[in-house]
Amino acid sequence: MKNIKYIILASVLIMPLSCSEDNLNVEPVNEFLSENFYQTEDQVYSALVAAYDPIGWTMAFGNWISEVMFNEIRSDNANAGGDPSDNDQPGWQEFDDFRNTNTNSVLQPMYRRFYIGIFRANLVIHKPEITTALVIRYQAEAKFLRAYYHFELFKHFGPIPVVTDILSPEDVKLRRNTMSEVFESIESDLLDAIDVLPISLSSSETGRANKGAAQALLGKAYMYWADLKNDDTALFDKAASQLREVVNSGVYQLEDDLESLYDFGNKNPRESVFEIQKTNLFPSDWGWFEGIEGNGIVQLCGIRGLCDEHPDYQAGWGFMLPTKELNDFFLEDDQFRRDIAIQSVAELEQEVMEAGASGCNIVIDVTQSNPLDFTGFWQEKFSNYKLYEGNNINGGDPNLTKDANIYSIRYANVLLMLAETLHRGSGSDSEAIDLINKVRERAAGPGDNEGNYRTASELMADEAWTLLEVIWYERRAEFAMEGDRWFDLVRSGRATSDLFKNDPLRSGNFSKDHLWLPISLEETSVANELTTYPDDSLFN
Repeated sequence: MKNIKYIILASVLIMPLSCSEDNLNVEPVNEFLSENFYQTEDQVYSALVAAYDPIGWTMAFGNWISEVMFNEIRSDNANAGGDPSDNDQPGWQEFDDFRNTNTNSVLQPMYRRFYIGIFRANLVIHKPEITTALVIRYQAEAKFLRAYYHFELFKHFGPIPVVTDILSPEDVKLRRNTMSEVFESIESDLLDAIDVLPISLSSSETGRANKGAAQALLGKAYMYWADLKNDDTALFDKAASQLREVVNSGVYQLEDDLESLYDFGNKNPRESVFEIQKTNLFPSDWGWFEGIEGNGIVQLCGIRGLCDEHPDYQAGWGFMLPTKELNDFFLEDDQFRRDIAIQSVAELEQEVMEAGASGCNIVIDVTQSNPLDFTGFWQEKFSNYKLYEGNNINGGDPNLTKDANIYSIRYANVLLMLAETLHRGSGSDSEAIDLINKVRERAAGPGDNEGNYRTASELMADEAWTLLEVIWYERRAEFAMEGDRWFDLVRSGRATSDLFKNDPLRSGNFSKDHLWLPISLEETSVANELTTYPDDSLFN
């Protein structure tokens, strides 16, 4: 986050030189302990910084934990990829093939990450010993974060334990709450945050939550809740109300050029409602996984086997490979969005030829890629630009200091979510169509596109689609490789083995249990009242 640095409360390491009593009676080295912290605005702000921190983790406890990768790899948009062994990052390979069990190595780091965030948010909410306008704002941001972490946990694991108090190590007898209890907690936190958070942020506050971020997140939570609660009209209407407030605020706009959102160095554009901040200012390395402040997706999902002479890109590790089904999904008049999300071997070879790059006789050595997952395509939204070379200005591993931000909620998502909730609630279909058309007009390319794209109404007529099918098309096309696809499928009941009919391994392995991740064996062994998977009774 801009202008936010890690706050590390140093532990005391006592190395006794002898066993004398004098050597044991030492003065504490720490300036602050938990007993005398949270007494000033600066101290509360430091705790808030720590509560934001887990949002940016792409690695924890020795494992990659990117939600973007998880959500795309589990869906029909992407395969895991990696090296030719088909065992590169085995935890991700298991997710991809629906072979994961409760001993998967990635589960516990993902789970712990979000509960660490919740614990830190709870400290900000409950611990301060002063009440000032700034502290109240910090606590509102902490409630946003607590809601954010609970929502992410729900999307991965289904109904999970809701934690709104500061737990001691002895408080391990947690059990799953019901879906409604989870969402009621998220709703309460976000409504409290909305009442306090500012509409806009100063340049020094970039990356923090504002009112629009809280309203957009609440609208998204209501939409998921409504969908999973048998198309609850009242909840869709609540979602629409919050999302409309974001639109009416006038704070956000669609960027004219969709492609520019993914350009090197483009951060926090006017379309960004909430964005995960990454930086190259810290010497990120393999010694402190939670301290990696670069965007690991860039290197993980870069083009494997790419020749060094490519004019724009450097080689990556070849994860999150787009499927042929995603490539073929885009309509013929929607190739602009396809080209922003996906690139092929032929396209990369054409780029090299046009650039006149010498020494690049083999543009891509495809033998370096996973033969079971590679279909000839790579993602392009997290491009591994050559411009990242030398990005490790303060040291660290150059693979871990590539600082592309990650869009958590874009304004285009607000528009499409509002369109969906209007249509599925008691709103106006004509208004929903107008909102879809704003996204579709921009998708035709930069500039004035009036008359140069098919409207939602024309799509319904030409393709024999319902309005909801148009919305689902738009969501997949607009956010391909950005991490919404899997959860859209789950919430709408479309996550079935039929999605993988061209992949016998995935379709054969898929079952109802795979809609949600199991809580890890490490966790259920300690908290023995937790169930590995959520049962149907919890979805009420």
